[in-house]
Amino acid sequence: MTTSDYLAIFFKIIGSLALLIYGMKVMSEALQKMAGSQLRHILSAMTTNRFTGMLTGTFITCAVQSSSATTVMTVSFVNAGLLTLAQAISVIMGANIGTTLTAWIMSLGYSVDLTSFVFPAFLVGIVLIYSRKMRYIGDFLFGISFMFFSLVLLNTSGKELQLESNPQIIDFFKSFDVDSYLTILSFLLIGTIITCLVQSSAAVMAITILLCSSGVLPIYLGIALVMGENIGTTATANLAALGANTQARRTALAHLVFNLIGVIWVLCVFYPFVNAVCGLVHYDPMGHNLTQEQLAVKLPIVLAAFHSSFNIMNTAVLIWFIPQIERLVCMLIKPRHSDDEEDFRLQFIQAGIMKTPELSVLEAHKEIRSFAGRMQRMFGMVRDLLVEKDENAFTRIFDRIEKYEGISDSMEIEIANYLDQVGTAHLSDDTKMKIRSMLREITEIESIGDSCYNIARALKRKRSGKEEFPEKLYEQLHQMFELTDDALTQMNVILSGRKANLDTSLSFNIENEINSYRNQLKTTNITDINAHLYTYAIGTIYMDIIQECEKLGDYVVNVVEARMGVRQHNG
Repeated sequence: MTTSDYLAIFFKIIGSLALLIYGMKVMSEALQKMAGSQLRHILSAMTTNRFTGMLTGTFITCAVQSSSATTVMTVSFVNAGLLTLAQAISVIMGANIGTTLTAWIMSLGYSVDLTSFVFPAFLVGIVLIYSRKMRYIGDFLFGISFMFFSLVLLNTSGKELQLESNPQIIDFFKSFDVDSYLTILSFLLIGTIITCLVQSSAAVMAITILLCSSGVLPIYLGIALVMGENIGTTATANLAALGANTQARRTALAHLVFNLIGVIWVLCVFYPFVNAVCGLVHYDPMGHNLTQEQLAVKLPIVLAAFHSSFNIMNTAVLIWFIPQIERLVCMLIKPRHSDDEEDFRLQFIQAGIMKTPELSVLEAHKEIRSFAGRMQRMFGMVRDLLVEKDENAFTRIFDRIEKYEGISDSMEIEIANYLDQVGTAHLSDDTKMKIRSMLREITEIESIGDSCYNIARALKRKRSGKEEFPEKLYEQLHQMFELTDDALTQMNVILSGRKANLDTSLSFNIENEINSYRNQLKTTNITDINAHLYTYAIGTIYMDIIQECEKLGDYVVNVVEARMGVRQHNG
């Protein structure tokens, strides 16, 4: 073969790998869209102990064919406080088992002629993709067809290379001593580095299967690459967790620790373990009695069997040591002493767009909950400002409120930009509606921050004028602040819960109380000014505060309406 022939086959292999990664991405996204929010509910509900957590991780990863999706979802749940670190570790153990299904699917491509399935599946997929109700099934068929077609191309390319007939290639791999632990460690490191670089363990697994099935790469070295892939695949979650909170970073590190411990103990019994796995599938790693066609079928099965055995055995051993793993990662990652809730730092979406819009919307919703909680804390500062007598303390509180107002502006912009990016993806109608509602929510929540700041400025004007509110006005302001805080509390309850379990009537009732009380105070204020109980200037500042509370109540109701998809019928 000429150099140009090798070059053409090389690009064909690269293209096949790209098609494989794309096919898996499309298939995984389609499965997640079909499953909808049920996967999140399963993950949050079925982690009562380490065993149900492990089974949940296995089930979800098998269902969506993406351990990265499961791991990222788990890290985000820990970041939100919905899962404990121990629960998350058990889910990740299960995800490691679930992801081994991918290797079995790949091995199928070397033992079954997939071309008879691929093209009919493409035909059915193109029909279904234009159906409103069935398009996700069409996407799934496209994804799995691309995946299988890429495996057919890889298999064909491997045969075209004729590696088994190339003395230079054979001599190169024969130069490695398969009985040396140094060689095994070298290939393990190569597998780790390549997986970290390409961010796809499936692509590296496909190359490993290609080299082993062609007969040039000894099975021991192929298995060393697979072990390296298990370490390299943890890079995604660790990179995504860099900007998250301490517990989320510990969760991502626990994934790495779990796989590292597994690799270490398997290395201690490497040759007996590999020989035992080979025995399970009736393959002799030291024998040479199989034809090239038989090797091409048998070796992908050996690699898939090892991948499954490694992760199942590792989980079976380490599931009993979850508390110890938890203590280890807590010792390695200390809480950030510089964390300050008053600094502008997004908690959930700082790592960028997730692999699927569904996950991205989940992250954005949690960020909105955090945003709303921050605005209620800001209103708490306003209440403190009302009663503060000390000049220095008043200034400190006002400065904090001013800082929060800037934070609210930044959060609105960042969340809106994030949702705009999510909106460029292929979205379901339900997801599009969620994004529209969330954009309205953040606009209204930012307006709550503006109202809080306006109230603080009014109180500062009152203080600068060297006049005081009469006791009666203080009592009325406290009552109005209490109603406003109740409205904010109920808004946060609505944002934190599931629609099916929530009732908006309380929010609407509080808003009606605020409106009625505002009208009552407005009338009383005019009467009191005319009776010279206080100055017109004080009365104006007082009504500015009351009006801002009423506006704030309107913004709260707008958030509730956007979240629940309802409107208040009584104004």
